Amino acid sequence: MKLACIDIGLKRIGIAICLSLNIVSPLQAIIRKNRNQASYDVSMMLKDWEIDTLIVGYPSASLEMQTRIKHFIKLIKFDGKIIFQEENMSSVEAKELIKGTFKHKRDGRIDSLAAKIILERYLLENL
Repeated sequence: MKLACIDIGLKRIGIAICLSLNIVSPLQAIIRKNRNQASYDVSMMLKDWEIDTLIVGYPSASLEMQTRIKHFIKLIKFDGKIIFQEENMSSVEAKELIKGTFKHKRDGRIDSLAAKIILERYLLENL
């Protein structure tokens, strides 16, 4: 089974994949210009990697972001299984992991590392 995880933000979408053996790798984040471009880019990534299941980071603390995420997911063209996974503190954890490694650029590295953390949590809880 091929899994992908997205961490949806207002400016960037972090991406991580797991293609085999529970090895999770972050991919380059998608920079959002608008929701249609971002949903198309996510749809193409899922198709290109032949993903079976999409794990979506879901914030239990923010009702506004939950609504935005649900709306965004409806825009994605994907026939596989979609699972929402609690993302509690994943971005904070990602920032801590790379602290001092490089300056906090807004290129999506932290977002994709957060997606990797969310996917690893899913795997630990479900496999």
